[in-house]
Amino acid sequence: MPSPLEGRRLWIAGIGGAGMSAYAQLAQAWGAEVRGWDRVRTPYLSRLERVEIEVCDDPPSPPPGWEVYVSSAFADRVEGRSRAELLAELVSLRDSVVVAGAHGKTTTAGMVAFCLVRLGRDPAWLIGAEIPQLGGNAGTGDGWLVVEGDESDRTIAALRPSVAVVTNVDLDHHSTFASRAEVEALFDEWLAGVPEVVRGDDLTPYDGPLALPGEHNRRNAACAVAALECVGVTRAEAEPVLAEFTGAGRRLELRGESGGVEVFDDYAHHPAEIAATLAAARDDGRVLVLFQPHLYSRTRHLAAELADALSAADAVAVTDVYPAREQPVRGVSGKLVVDALAERRPGMPLAWTPAYDDGAHFLARRARSGDRVLTIGAGDVDRAAQLLLELLR
Repeated sequence: MPSPLEGRRLWIAGIGGAGMSAYAQLAQAWGAEVRGWDRVRTPYLSRLERVEIEVCDDPPSPPPGWEVYVSSAFADRVEGRSRAELLAELVSLRDSVVVAGAHGKTTTAGMVAFCLVRLGRDPAWLIGAEIPQLGGNAGTGDGWLVVEGDESDRTIAALRPSVAVVTNVDLDHHSTFASRAEVEALFDEWLAGVPEVVRGDDLTPYDGPLALPGEHNRRNAACAVAALECVGVTRAEAEPVLAEFTGAGRRLELRGESGGVEVFDDYAHHPAEIAATLAAARDDGRVLVLFQPHLYSRTRHLAAELADALSAADAVAVTDVYPAREQPVRGVSGKLVVDALAERRPGMPLAWTPAYDDGAHFLARRARSGDRVLTIGAGDVDRAAQLLLELLR
């Protein structure tokens, strides 16, 4: 196929992020010359070996005459076009499947891309997490482009794919939406302009063989199969391949076993996701959780619901809030979740541990052979998994 970005020169601020690094990889494969900057060296930069990248605290001046695209993390420090504009252009250049929704979009997009790869359809993909069986979160094939979309800042509305998937609808971004109705309205507006639409809420859970545990993954698989049918893959073709899919990174990912205790990591950050993760993790032993709330806005609005979901665990340590893009809010911390959980489960082994390493120590002292310990959250709590494995020896 011709290179649709041949002759273009793109400079990307925040190139080390999961999204921007993937966009850079695809843009380069499609003929663009790419350079960039980031404040820290991230694991994603290892896949951009042929890209000139500066890593330093302060953003340098972009090369004269280059198009500048800026991650939302640095929008207040660098002038340029947004991440969303770059993604919208990439989607417009290829027959695309965009997977959106409050929960399950990473896994569903991974399922679609995995099946297309294994079936020889040579897709490209841009997914917000590692897909270990595909070797990363981005691929540059010549077939369909599979994209994980994001409604958190309403930019999903700018994407014009051939196939759109909405796994489900929920209120998850309280700094952007005032109600679930606003989220539904955004998706309705977006889907009105897409030729083929898959709505997960209209589908029955997938009943075929699946390596991933949990009812939520059967709903994800139903969305994936429907999307694959839209691009010409029959269920009979998809089913044996889908059975081999082992998931996305940080989605109930087994990080190791120590002292007879298995340690898992999961990206869940909304009450519905936490409940689904704990249900899928439950086995014969106990489930102990190190939870890191994500965003002050979400913690303020959903502390009670987060506590309800966590009450299904046998012991919980809660860290302080991972702020991501938000500034601290007076009176909002992980202790809101702890206090609500103490009311729901009096006597439960429970700790307010602002630092995740303290939470790891609290749980390691209580874990016994046959238990499962989960690190849960969309921030950096996954770093505690290795510490837990060391403490459990």
